[in-house]
Parts: sequence; structure tokens; C-alpha cells
Amino acid sequence: MAELLQDFLRQDIALPMISSLVTGFLIGLDREIRGKPAGLRTHALVCFAATILTLAAARQGQWTVVLLPDTQIVADPARMAHGILTGIGFLGAGVIFREGASVHGLTTAASLWITSALGIVYGIGMYWLALAGTVVTLILLVAVRLIHARLPVRTEIRLRVTLRLGSSFDAERLTALLNSNGVEIGAISRSLSRPSERMRLSTAVHVRQEATLDRLARALTEEPDVLAFDLMPVGDPAGRTLLDRTGDAS
Repeated sequence: MAELLQDFLRQDIALPMISSLVTGFLIGLDREIRGKPAGLRTHALVCFAATILTLAAARQGQWTVVLLPDTQIVADPARMAHGILTGIGFLGAGVIFREGASVHGLTTAASLWITSALGIVYGIGMYWLALAGTVVTLILLVAVRLIHARLPVRTEIRLRVTLRLGSSFDAERLTALLNSNGVEIGAISRSLSRPSERMRLSTAVHVRQEATLDRLARALTEEPDVLAFDLMPVGDPAGRTLLDRTGDAS
């Protein structure tokens, strides 16, 4: 028992294992705070597993195996790294999902991938490279997100307006209304529904502030010819509530 403990406490065994746990914990903590499906425990386990598998592959001479006479073994520890990263692909696929026009979980999948890569680097003993990779990963996950939150980012909005057929509200009037509210507008498409006698105008607009959407919604509400409108932020499948003057949501 004492011999096993001494083997574990050797620097080339204990240090990479402990380091990988700390790295996985730190990266997973960011995902946990963000409420992502793969959080603290998942990242810690992924990094730790990658490290111990790499350590095992690098010490194949210590494996307990029974070989046939005159058997030759060609060891390639790098194949373990290939297997680890392939397996992480399945975990990454499990956290990526599509909802409407949005794809979620790409950053979490990437964080799992880099966490496993760091675990491999710890396992081969390149601590300086693993430490540098950990610092850069945390900067990208935390610091860049804080910077991005303070940037004046434009949001793309899909706008659909439903009108009575033959009403005076047309594409030119819609363009004027959007421009007066400081909204950047793209091309407007038209569609006609004969059974319901309704005309539908659709376009993509860009806004920089949430208050702009509220002003636009109020302006469209005050238009008597507008039966309904839909403001759908791209990337937000919930969107905004559609106003329908008939009392029905569509």
C-alpha cells in the first residue's frame, strides 16, 4: 500500500492529475455560472479522464498483458489522443442543439474540446503549454464576453406586417415609418393571401438598442391599417408577441 502511495505521489503522476482537475474546474465553473448543459463536473471529468488516459498510454510498458510467444508490440501513444478527441466529439454533439433559426451550445462544445486537449497536454508533461492554454481559454470565455457585452452590437430583426388588401399602408410607407424610428432596413418582400384578403410585408431590419424595438412596436400599433405585426430577433426563437387587431395571435 505504501508503495502504491509513493508511486501516486511521484511528480510525473500526481502533478498532471491535480493540474487537470483544477483546469477542468476553472473552465467548467464559467459554463456552470452561465447555466450551460455541460458545467463544472463535466469539464472536470473530461480534463481528468484525458489526462489519466494519456498517462496510461505513455506507460504501456507497465501494462499487465499476456502475450503470445514471439509477439512484437509496436506502441504509439499518440493513438490514445486521437481516440480521446474523437470521443469528445460525441459529447460536443450532445450539447449542441438547434431551436428555430438559432444554434445553441457551440461555445460549450468548443470548451469541452479544448478541455480534453489540455488534459492530454498535462498527461504528456508539457505543463507550460497546458498552463498557457488554460489562461487563454479563460480569457476567451470570460474577458471577451465582458468586452462584447459593452460593444454597440447590431441586432437583426425579422419584421412581418399583415395588412388589409387594398389598404393605403404600403412598402413605401413602411420604409418611411422605419426610417423615422432610426431603423436600418433591407429589401421588403410582398406576399398575398387571397382567401383571407390580406397582404403581408416582410423584411429584415437592424437595431442597436432594445428601446428602438419598443418605439417601432408602438408606431405599428398606432397604424389603423396594420392588422398584425411580428418582430422576431434572429437568434431569439421566442421573439416578441405578435399584435393582432382581431384578438388572435398568429
